Amino acid sequence: MSIHPTAIVHPAAGIGRDVEIGPYSVVGEHVEIGDRTRIGPHVVLAGHTRIGCDNRIYQFCSIGEAPQDKKYSGEPTRLEIGDRNSIREFCTFNCGTAQDVGVTRLGDDNWIMAYVHLAHDCQVGNQTIFANNTQLAGHVQVGDWAILGGFTVVHQFVRIGAHSFTAMGTILLQDLPPFVTAAGNPAEPRSINAEGLKRRGFDAKSIAAVKRAFKTLYKNGMKLEEARAAISAEAVVTPGLALLAGFLDAPGRGIIR
Repeated sequence: MSIHPTAIVHPAAGIGRDVEIGPYSVVGEHVEIGDRTRIGPHVVLAGHTRIGCDNRIYQFCSIGEAPQDKKYSGEPTRLEIGDRNSIREFCTFNCGTAQDVGVTRLGDDNWIMAYVHLAHDCQVGNQTIFANNTQLAGHVQVGDWAILGGFTVVHQFVRIGAHSFTAMGTILLQDLPPFVTAAGNPAEPRSINAEGLKRRGFDAKSIAAVKRAFKTLYKNGMKLEEARAAISAEAVVTPGLALLAGFLDAPGRGIIR
């Protein structure tokens, strides 16, 4: 491993093989860092934080600090970060709270740009992209392959579906279904993320099915319950819509409409 002499690493911290820790960084007692992860200068790793392998955390990040929640009383809640994530400058990730699952999670292969905030108990999947200044309040769930544009702000307990997309400056106060693109304050649905689906290998038939489901949900004048039932029925014969149907059936804050 390569630890700069100015870094402060607690002797009880778990440091994997070939880890790099830059100048003036601080690694706390309950931190675990996986193999080949690189920590830049002036990074603070605190709390009960586990970081996987092959991550890159850039300078001035605060990772694993106590949640910004007045109910927090020092419980040993956690932050878990998977493998192969890029976390750019000035990001702040907080541990979970005892009032929820007690752990904030970031999955694998995520591209997290500068000044992103993950509040307590957020659950972020894999292969996401969060552009600069994306801000997630507590208890937010983000599905795989979601892309959040710069300055996207997400209300607590909101769910963001897989393969969705937000434009710059979007304010999400309700759930964003899978495949849907959104923009505005408050967010409004615009279309489906057709280009993203093409890049991820969805064939023309699957994309056409998603377009029909979008029209059912937003363009045909149906009430939400009617649209939900129609999409669930279509998902029986079109397996690619199961993700959307399951999202609509799950409890949440209500979807953007």
